[in-house]
Amino acid sequence: MLNYIWGGLIVSSLAFALVSDIGDFSSDRYRNGSPLPVSVSFDEGYDPSARLQNVTVRIAAQAFSDHFHVDQSADSEWTGTLLQTDEGRELRFAYEAAVPEPLETICAHTGRGDCRAALDGQPTEEVWAAGVVFRPVRWVKMNAIASAALDFAETAVTLALGLIGGLGLWMGLLKIAEASGLLYALIRLTQPAIRLLFPKVPRNHPALGMIVLNLTANMLGLGNAATPLGIKAMQELQTLNPTDDTATDSMVMLLAMNTASVQLVPPVLLVAIMGLQINQLFFSIVITTALSLVVAIAAARLLGCLKRFRLSS
Repeated sequence: MLNYIWGGLIVSSLAFALVSDIGDFSSDRYRNGSPLPVSVSFDEGYDPSARLQNVTVRIAAQAFSDHFHVDQSADSEWTGTLLQTDEGRELRFAYEAAVPEPLETICAHTGRGDCRAALDGQPTEEVWAAGVVFRPVRWVKMNAIASAALDFAETAVTLALGLIGGLGLWMGLLKIAEASGLLYALIRLTQPAIRLLFPKVPRNHPALGMIVLNLTANMLGLGNAATPLGIKAMQELQTLNPTDDTATDSMVMLLAMNTASVQLVPPVLLVAIMGLQINQLFFSIVITTALSLVVAIAAARLLGCLKRFRLSS
């Protein structure tokens, strides 16, 4: 089901991006190929033989508004450089210059941290009235979604690699505890408390052991390791269920506790993301998850006593 949700979100976002980009094309939002009027002043006078020269670029508010069909209340001015080659002249705004929209989007898609445009007109020694033509900007929204997808895919791989160490450590400890008998001692120790929460499960039933393992994995922050244990516990509880389409009180209680389990050890995912800084959140995590567990148990018990919630549709 979750795959269908993700698929629907991706398709809907791509459809939205396509409609938005088509709207940009029809309105010529980025004025592809049209020169933007600017005035260029040279800090040390114009030198036709110099390859690079420092300049100051000024765009009048009215010219900017007329060109992009947006409101611009004041004239804008930036520093930059003029590059002269055999292929022509190129104007480069200062690195990461704060430019207004839609010029900011144009710069992001045509420069490398700086805003670049071809420059025409006739230079003078002091001020150069010219027009700048930026490289065409197309498919802005589609490119943004594709870039975000690749970035999150990279993040997912990084997190997955970070999880391997933590999962390997705790799964190894659980295996050692099982081989040494410590795990079964823990089950026997916790059975009195577990039976208070699951009174309809017979003593020494395999479901109790799976429940303890599932809750222990959750407390140790092993969400991925707790999932198969929780599924196995549900399968064992289903053997005590007289129906196939209705959850028992024990199954509801396990699901509630599993969802709001106390975290004595920070989750592996947060450890992979935050590193040692996770220690600052230890007490907050314990207090919050303890309160959520109390609420979950109370809700499962109280609602289970009401006829309205016991009836299945």
